[in-house]
Amino acid sequence: MKKFCFISYMLFMTTFVFSQWTWQNPLPQGNTLWSCYFVDANTGFAVGDCGTIIKTIDGGLSWNILPGGTTSTLFSVCFTDAYTGYAAGGEDNSDGLIIKTIDGGNSWYALATGTADNLYSVCFPTANTGYATGDSGTIIKTTDGGQLWNKIWGGKNYQLSSVFFNNANIGYTVGSGGTILKTIDGGSNWTEIPGGTTYDLTAVYFLNSDTGYAVGFNGTFLKTINGGIAWSSLWSGSTGLIHSVFFTDANHGCILVDGNIYKTFNSGGTWVPESYGSNPLHSVYFINGSEGYIVGSHGENLYTSDGGSSWFGSGGGTINDINSIRFANDEKGLAVGLSGTILRTLNGGSTWTFIFSGIWVDFSSVFFTDINTAYAVGASGTIIKTSNGGLSWTSLISGTTKALVSVYFTDANIGYVLEESGVVLKTLNAGQTWSSKSTGSTESLSSIYFTDLSNGFIVGMNGTILKTTDGGTSWTALSSGSTADLTSVYFPTTNTGYAVGFHMSSGAILKTIDGGSTWTASSPGQNTGLRAVFFNDDNTGFVAGDSGSILRTTDGGVTWAALYGCTFNLLRSIFFVNSNTGYIAGCGGTILNTTDGGGFGVGIEQNIQSNSIEIYPNPANSRVTFSSNSNLPGETNISIFNSTGRQLLSKKFRNQNKIEMDVSQLTKGIYLVKMQTNAGVEARKLVIQ
Repeated sequence: MKKFCFISYMLFMTTFVFSQWTWQNPLPQGNTLWSCYFVDANTGFAVGDCGTIIKTIDGGLSWNILPGGTTSTLFSVCFTDAYTGYAAGGEDNSDGLIIKTIDGGNSWYALATGTADNLYSVCFPTANTGYATGDSGTIIKTTDGGQLWNKIWGGKNYQLSSVFFNNANIGYTVGSGGTILKTIDGGSNWTEIPGGTTYDLTAVYFLNSDTGYAVGFNGTFLKTINGGIAWSSLWSGSTGLIHSVFFTDANHGCILVDGNIYKTFNSGGTWVPESYGSNPLHSVYFINGSEGYIVGSHGENLYTSDGGSSWFGSGGGTINDINSIRFANDEKGLAVGLSGTILRTLNGGSTWTFIFSGIWVDFSSVFFTDINTAYAVGASGTIIKTSNGGLSWTSLISGTTKALVSVYFTDANIGYVLEESGVVLKTLNAGQTWSSKSTGSTESLSSIYFTDLSNGFIVGMNGTILKTTDGGTSWTALSSGSTADLTSVYFPTTNTGYAVGFHMSSGAILKTIDGGSTWTASSPGQNTGLRAVFFNDDNTGFVAGDSGSILRTTDGGVTWAALYGCTFNLLRSIFFVNSNTGYIAGCGGTILNTTDGGGFGVGIEQNIQSNSIEIYPNPANSRVTFSSNSNLPGETNISIFNSTGRQLLSKKFRNQNKIEMDVSQLTKGIYLVKMQTNAGVEARKLVIQ
């Protein structure tokens, strides 16, 4: 993992920027949550992937997304009162991250931690004294509310995953290899205590000064009743990964094992499992013996009011993977996915309703032929049709039991369905009957697209591209010049088309301008696989894929800019209803919406070296200086944006190597600075204190 430090703060050359993508499903968001913390019966916080911070003020009945000013993963959150809180994390160039709020989470600003290691846990036993732990055995401490952090332990070859302090002096941290460390002098000295296991430990919690618990891999559950001097191993009832532990009293406790909740009524002697789901649950927190909260993968958030006998979700929507999204007009759309998932919207995605088609198969693709008529295809040869905009569905006889992966209609009657195994089904009568035709390909196929009644294309594994010029009667293999596994194909014009996919861990983009006769590769400039492509016109298009990657081109694929899509979830489908309004769908029920064409972006391949412009002071409070070793020729445009992508300041300069800007009007937080010169574009983060 790369680690860079600039001016002892979080300054780095960014390859993405903030943009206007918002969650439509699940709600309030679908990123994995790693930690939750409640300051009272009503007010709580949870943090997770992509800098996600959510807050509830009604005891978990509803949650709102807060702007944290970072896109790095936040692994841990802790509050000292209703207003003052801390979140710790890190990822790639943002390692050693701790952000702080003093207004109940409305705004956050970064702290100078002095470490480049990921931080997985943060704990404040008093208002000013806090500790954080992470990679390389790192333990850092502050005694002034986070303004100054000192490394008090580190340089080890293990990861410290969790830290807990009973008071300002006595604390514990656990981690890889069964590591348990204890301090009795506020972290000045640490003693390693044998816990009797070599399995990685993920969490530690103390009920009082004597009784504590540590949990981890392979169902490891350790307990101490003498302040950590000795630990005993108890049977947790599972060999899974225990993510979190919490006890409300000496007898009653809860652990999270993968996607299940386990309870004990006898101090951990025996555990009763409650099956909840397959998605991992990561953090549990009780505010008393009755009221508790759990957060986990895909934005899962649960609450109980009866001590854990029953749990209820407070979010909305599905977390089943969505494979395809399509709109008939600006308002009416459908999304389909795993386990029979069909979602329908009549208001541009403001609300999505689950529609049961009567079939529980995994759906892979959906297509509208008019405002009311649509088709969806999936596993086991399934083809279903709606004639009322998705409200109800009818099964069609496909004549196959093979997996169907893509559907496309050229008019109201003529349509094609692609079998993964290399066969194309065709209908001439709106799906009443289907005929099959082999493409001759032995590769797994992924996507089908027609530019008109006669000409169509198919893409698949190992660079496979097939073309028909006779409406699917025959198919010819084209030379793509690539061995990438191609997942999606789209033609904005008759001759110009794009195919995307992945090779190993890298994305692949192919383009043709002669109807598929020749294809050229375009570098997306990032190392994540691509799964979907869509173009609004000849020049403006989008691709999306693994790790939440969203790229946009405005010059027909010559260059691509990465957009911040607010998630790390894998994205599988893109659809725009006009040049501004678009949707992206993917794993974990993800549906994202943009109303500004995806926001603004910074080109990934820059012509400026990452250190060519220096920003100081950073953090700043009133004025900031931008400095270069040589004059910046011509016009320099400096713009400052907040975390939602809103431009707050913008000024133009000419032929200067030192530029000053007044930032006194900006509130505390993290901002993005975009610097455009004749040489290219550079983007940095600016912290305002």
